[in-house]
Amino acid sequence: MVANKFVMRFSSAIVDQPIIYKLVKDYDLVINFLKADINPHKEGYVVLELSGDSENYNRGLEYLKSIGVDVAPLSGTICWNPDRCLQCGACASFCPTGALFMTEPDKEVHFDGSKCIVCESCLDVCMARAVEVRF
Repeated sequence: MVANKFVMRFSSAIVDQPIIYKLVKDYDLVINFLKADINPHKEGYVVLELSGDSENYNRGLEYLKSIGVDVAPLSGTICWNPDRCLQCGACASFCPTGALFMTEPDKEVHFDGSKCIVCESCLDVCMARAVEVRF
């Protein structure tokens, strides 16, 4: 069994194809969606975990590449520096997985790295630059 996390980017030319359906049906792969977005120009990306037996996994990746999907391993790690944090909570409100969150009643920001999918949403909103990506 092989399992890895990927960022897959789709152009407008292929965004309407049943790509995920084919990965499940034709290659017997298990897909765990972590984040997805399609913009108004019909370009999009999906952050997901892909798993299956080695042969089907490799065939599924080849299929993605053959139809023009840009597949990149999810790399890097989000690091949160509590000493730099202003405790504003902006990052927590944009974190899609709850890796950055605020506790009650003290209203303090905390980070759970095991939930982080390295989507980098927190980087754009952190005024103190208390979060960064390390590769």
